[in-house]
Amino acid sequence: PAQRTQPPARATAPPRRMRGPPGARSDAPSIPHAVTPATAPAVVRVDLGARSYPISIGAGVLDDLASYAGHVGKRALIVTNDVVGPLYLERVTAALKSAGVAVDSVTLPDGEAHKDLATLNLIFDAALAGRHGRDTTLVALGGGVVGDMAGFAAAAYQRGVPFVQVPTTLMAAVDSSVGGKTGVNHPAGKNMIGAFHQPNAVICDVAALDTLPDRELASGLSEVVKYGLIRDAPLFDWLEAGGAAAILARDRAALTHAIRESCVNKAAVVAADEREGGVRATLNLGHTFGHAVETAQGYGTFLHGEAVSVGTAMAADLSCRLGWIDAGVRDRAVGLLRACRLPVTVPSGMTPTQFRDLMAVDKKVQDGVVRLVLLKGPLGGCVVTGDYDPAALDATLGAFCGRE
Repeated sequence: PAQRTQPPARATAPPRRMRGPPGARSDAPSIPHAVTPATAPAVVRVDLGARSYPISIGAGVLDDLASYAGHVGKRALIVTNDVVGPLYLERVTAALKSAGVAVDSVTLPDGEAHKDLATLNLIFDAALAGRHGRDTTLVALGGGVVGDMAGFAAAAYQRGVPFVQVPTTLMAAVDSSVGGKTGVNHPAGKNMIGAFHQPNAVICDVAALDTLPDRELASGLSEVVKYGLIRDAPLFDWLEAGGAAAILARDRAALTHAIRESCVNKAAVVAADEREGGVRATLNLGHTFGHAVETAQGYGTFLHGEAVSVGTAMAADLSCRLGWIDAGVRDRAVGLLRACRLPVTVPSGMTPTQFRDLMAVDKKVQDGVVRLVLLKGPLGGCVVTGDYDPAALDATLGAFCGRE
């Protein structure tokens, strides 16, 4: 695994947001030009023996042939969406073609609302129409939804083909592109249909985040905060001391540092527990509560990171009620989430009964018991457990749903 680096000393002036054509949404950027890498990218390695792979992090790696060398075969099917495709599809296609790769592409509708089996079939339709075989590499160009769906398609198509992740959101860069979790949603629960399928490589171009809407940027920060809470107190301290503000200001050095340190944490956990039989479940802090919020509100109403933020606030509250953390840790957790411009309250109308019903189908349920990731001890400590006082859970649900 890569060695840890010191955080940037201070934020520099944020890059200017790119504006779209007349009549476009205020957060819709014009097509960005290629960025020439100024320095060699940072590389974090996910150590899985013969299936190990690199995560390349830097500005300009999306256009750099070296990023794809050895990870993409003679044919590629790029999977993107109708927001990211107009910005980056032509550039990735050009990079692959210049390396002698024959390239096809398929464009999916954007958003969590389309992360389903019907949309997944569009990838299979394109692969079959193009007569792609097992020598084809799927290239996931987009955020977490695209990455999860392309990865699942790669796991299933002809019983398994390779794929590469090219994340274009902070959420995907720090979390979902790494570790091989793939899948789609079901109306009864999030990510209930899927497979573990590791990518050949992750190519994270920090410059691609210049076009990310502010809300999406903040959403990705929830997962960075998570790493600080569950295993990396220095990262939490850095975020609290100005790192989060620098990221929201789009300081590229701060973004690079946050992505690299998050990937170092994620890679270490995945190497120790690839299939989530133990320690990897700790990466789901806030997710059991958060997935209930996403499912109840309708996929896409809350961004994933926004729902995880609410869930993290709920987990911190429950941990404090159990006496496993002090009020200071709880308040720091909620305070940092607020500073990241993330929600920490439950949507109006949700009830404790609704939470319990949705949490009962969570993937961490064992023998009918909802296991939760909760904070314990000093900052940076957590447990995965079903051994907690149900009355404390009732109190947390009541407090957040306005019943206390």
